[in-house]
Amino acid sequence: MSKLKTGGQLLVDALLAQDVDTAFCVPGESYLDVLNALYDQQQSVRVISCRHEGAAAFMAEAYGKLTGRPGICFVTRGPGATNASIGVHTAFQDSTPMVLFVGQVGRDMMEREAFQEIDYRRMFGQFTKWVAQIDDVSRVGEYVSRAFSVAMSGRPGPVVLALPEDMLTESTFPREIGRAEVPQSLPDPDALERMQQLLREAKKPLMVLGGSGWDQEGLRNIARFAVQQNLPVAASFRRQDLFDNRHPNYVGEIGIGVNPALAKMVGESDLVISVGSRLGEMVTSGYTLLDIPRPRQKLVHVMPAPEELGRVYQTDVKIAATLNAFARSAAQLAPAGGDAWREWHKDARDNYLAYIEPVARSTEFDAGLAFKQMRGMLSQDAIITNGAGNYTAWAHRYHQFSQPRSQLAPTSGAMGYGVPAAIAAKLVFPQRQVICLGGDGCFLMTSQELATAVRHRLGIVFLVFNNGMYATIRMHQEKNYPGRVMATDLNNPDFVAYAKAFGADAVAISRTEDFAPALEKALATAGSTSLPYLIELVLDQEMLTPRATLSGLRKTALAERAEKA
Repeated sequence: MSKLKTGGQLLVDALLAQDVDTAFCVPGESYLDVLNALYDQQQSVRVISCRHEGAAAFMAEAYGKLTGRPGICFVTRGPGATNASIGVHTAFQDSTPMVLFVGQVGRDMMEREAFQEIDYRRMFGQFTKWVAQIDDVSRVGEYVSRAFSVAMSGRPGPVVLALPEDMLTESTFPREIGRAEVPQSLPDPDALERMQQLLREAKKPLMVLGGSGWDQEGLRNIARFAVQQNLPVAASFRRQDLFDNRHPNYVGEIGIGVNPALAKMVGESDLVISVGSRLGEMVTSGYTLLDIPRPRQKLVHVMPAPEELGRVYQTDVKIAATLNAFARSAAQLAPAGGDAWREWHKDARDNYLAYIEPVARSTEFDAGLAFKQMRGMLSQDAIITNGAGNYTAWAHRYHQFSQPRSQLAPTSGAMGYGVPAAIAAKLVFPQRQVICLGGDGCFLMTSQELATAVRHRLGIVFLVFNNGMYATIRMHQEKNYPGRVMATDLNNPDFVAYAKAFGADAVAISRTEDFAPALEKALATAGSTSLPYLIELVLDQEMLTPRATLSGLRKTALAERAEKA
């Protein structure tokens, strides 16, 4: 005969039914009964206690990217939930399955502005797939099962469940719960035929690959489709790991700092097949590469959520299908005449290969040359993580991703993402190399999680790009208000001493020739000690991006102003 269980115990049972093996949290008194129930399940669920709720939510989001199942995060009410909201927003914009559990005030205190009380339906409503509050202890399993289904179905995304403190301590008899699975949505055969007809008529086609929820078979099938049709393939912003960058069909990333030749190619194409990408602001260079509402190019748009089709762009063919199901069907299609665009494809690939060859610049530490060295030193399945900032431009341009789930980067543009994502990556894939990239501004937003990395003995290599400023904002500042520097200069700690204070090893370098030996030592040390290793890269402030210099931007902006005057 089953025994009575508390809401906290029922919640943990529901997570076990979904095969949850890891939960990220910052503990709070509002969900103590859940923590008490997790105490009895330490052999099944690994609880990672973090130093900030924003970092915990980032870790859960990264876990969702890596596994395809919702990342789990627990935070307390009020400040805990507001801190965690950055990870929820990232999960929403990145289409990542995630479930955030928020401790809530007791039901008898609601609507009084009790201590740390917030209405989470109103707070999270606009950037989640579903927000709910579990008021009835007998429905805990039902809500959790639905949360997993919603988070993974259609366009994946985050779900938030509020947990009233008194509900968690109430008891009821448990009910059987099954594992949530998402059915495959198959593409319409007529839509596939219309896509084939457009391919037969095309002279300059291009496939843009993005989205989430891909599995290994799906990515193999989409690669097979590209090869059979001889299609050039561009990755959407921060989705470069969906297609082997060394493959002859790969032609680059469409995102911030897009290769001008690739941007020109998008404009000149006569057919764009977008698979999984929303074609948002970053992928379309501020909605300029494709005209709104009707693009100049023929447009085939494939998305798992029908409501995303026609949201911004009128399409010639809408295909509402699970991405893996579409790829399976597309791989079975007969070739549509790739010889007609063979030169088009070859030019695109040649332009990409030329673009990833760095040109030596007059600076002591040349990040472009360093990244070229690094791509030859890392394992092909190494995981690269980063947040936001100009330093990411070197990674997106010069590193070649060749394995799925090897790029963890927020399409939301959230700073501070790289450190927590690296921790999640090393927990999920302990045998893979994990390299975290961070600008000095980005890194310090979540660098306290070095304590978490050291505590769990995670051999992550951190590369901190130190140029003493918020470089992205400084870049825009110089473009728009040249020479009027305000709020973008940074005072930094001694990063080597900082890392060592947490128990990690570290070194600072300022010359290109010192990078390869430092990285080799870092990889060896992190691998042998299972402890983090930090390399501080001291940069010249002049080197804003792979293409732009600070003084050059200022000079151009001042000249333009003088001309207008």
